[in-house]
Amino acid sequence: MADLKTKFDAAVAASKTLPERPDNATLLKLYALYKQATVGDVEGKRPGFTDMVGRAKWDAWNEIKGTSANDAMKQYIALIEDLKG
Repeated sequence: MADLKTKFDAAVAASKTLPERPDNATLLKLYALYKQATVGDVEGKRPGFTDMVGRAKWDAWNEIKGTSANDAMKQYIALIEDLKG
């Protein structure tokens, strides 16, 4: 677990230095995986239609509800590795 957490932390740091900015769908996936890995399942009400960014983030996070923290970390690491090229 500690090794996975170390790799996850390194991937989070690497996400800030990617060669190019990912598209919005990929950014939402990264956000959702990060939140699932660090917080767990999404809670609370879905933001209203006037908060489009918050709503998109909530929806992306809600789509992976039930994913374990370890699985979310592994997926996040794999996605960052793909984006690094």
